[in-house]
Amino acid sequence: MHPSRSRFALLALLAAVLAGCSDQGPTTPSAAPPGEAAHNTLEPYAGRIRIGIVPAAASVKIGATVGYDVREKGSNAYLVSGLAGEQVTVTWDASVAVATNNRRLQVVCTGTTADRDQRVAAGTAAGFPSAWEYVSAASCWRVYIGERPLPIDTAAERVYKQNVIDAGLATSSAFWRTVDGTVYEPRYVTTKTTGTARSSRNPPRITVASSARVLIGGAQYRGIAEVMRNAAGTLAGINDVPMEEYLYGVVPRELGPVQYPEAEAQKAQAVAARTYAHGNLGKHWNNGYDLLATVQDQVYGGAAAEHSVSTEAVNATAGIVATYNGALINALFYATSGGRTAHSEDVFSVAEPYLRGVWDAPPGQELPSTSALLNDLRYPAWTGAYASWHGYHRWNYSWTMAQMSCVIGDFANQPVGDVTAINILSRSATGRVTKVEFVTDAGTFTQTGTGIRSAMQYINSSGVPTMLPSTLFVIERVTNSAGQLTGYSAYGGGNGHGAGMAQTGAVGMARAGHTYAQILQKYYTGIALQVKNGTRRNGTSPVRTTTTDPYDCTSA
Repeated sequence: MHPSRSRFALLALLAAVLAGCSDQGPTTPSAAPPGEAAHNTLEPYAGRIRIGIVPAAASVKIGATVGYDVREKGSNAYLVSGLAGEQVTVTWDASVAVATNNRRLQVVCTGTTADRDQRVAAGTAAGFPSAWEYVSAASCWRVYIGERPLPIDTAAERVYKQNVIDAGLATSSAFWRTVDGTVYEPRYVTTKTTGTARSSRNPPRITVASSARVLIGGAQYRGIAEVMRNAAGTLAGINDVPMEEYLYGVVPRELGPVQYPEAEAQKAQAVAARTYAHGNLGKHWNNGYDLLATVQDQVYGGAAAEHSVSTEAVNATAGIVATYNGALINALFYATSGGRTAHSEDVFSVAEPYLRGVWDAPPGQELPSTSALLNDLRYPAWTGAYASWHGYHRWNYSWTMAQMSCVIGDFANQPVGDVTAINILSRSATGRVTKVEFVTDAGTFTQTGTGIRSAMQYINSSGVPTMLPSTLFVIERVTNSAGQLTGYSAYGGGNGHGAGMAQTGAVGMARAGHTYAQILQKYYTGIALQVKNGTRRNGTSPVRTTTTDPYDCTSA
């Protein structure tokens, strides 16, 4: 080959490589980005709450009870339409082909798909439009993090680039280029049953008239249906709903209005539920919602759960929450107390001044001491408690030696042989067991606090180990006529953790003629009732304990 032609071919090849990778930027991974970060920063609270109906799934179905449009959050761009009762399926696709003609910030042209995908995911998680395209001439993938519209605005691009660098997603060698063609972006994909599909960068959502209902996973809800990525990178089905309408679906699930129609008890439940919701706004901010719809926060049944009795209670107490020294309280509640509520530190780590144990009985009807309460667990005679009529006011469970060996073996995660003794090592002032030891052939094991209930499970009527209803109990050895140990019996009272409002006690107080304010002020010491909004947190979760216990008071 002629020397001049050789030089020309070499220059042409070099130009192709530079065009494929960059004119001045990196061609290999440099400054690898951090792992995918949570980016679902929530807007300041403005009267609406976001509930994670489907916390994590590969796909989520949404729809409405009327004809509807699915639109992109933020831009409000139309995606697809649906008929009444029809649901669309939302998925996440990490590489959707998108036609583009704009400016994009190239951070690297990488030789591996793993690095490409990590960078695009990190950029997307940080809120920057991110994409990639393959350059065959250089055998690498251009990764773009950030975009700007044409025409070129050098000053704006400089600021934008610095923001990407500050986020740890690029170095100073990143550069802007005009991209006219097809790139591949991570996107939401909304698909109809007919197969028609549209993609969007931002979450798809459905908004309908207030008289209609949206569908999430087939269930009906007020407000808006939305699908958003969570912190784990899967999808969450979210109900964005006005706070008071959210409570319409919470109160009847937490205190069944058919079984317990007492208006003042329902109002007390409404205030407690509202207080918890306001106090925990942003609890799950990194997943795109405030609260879960389960006992991990508050049970929320949506439109199907609503009942006129509960709705009236919510409306009658609109906006009212419980506060202590001006701050929202942690409005714990549970099913029934067994006659005396617990101090918060009896079951949780924090001593709250408004969560003090009280006798769950009318004045003059209290037992004289904790010792008398413990004795009444064995030999129930006290009928003065507000909820002495409740099925879990007193309870009794027994274990054979074989059953207790199985239960404690599960707790210890090893075979333990015979359980030769169960010793209560400490109790709180309100009678709750705070530390217990199990003496076995394999050694001695101890448990404290609320963990005692799951460590010492009873065998239910179906033969399934089940958590003890409460830590208010005494334990006795069972022996045969020869004095040999054959098992154990526990005598207890109450169902739930015991701190805060006893729901059936609230019912008993309502039946006795007390108002919702009197009910709340009994169970939450020194509180005030006022209209006050919570503050949605982003980046830090409030230190709160769940309000509810894994027990459904509606079936009590």
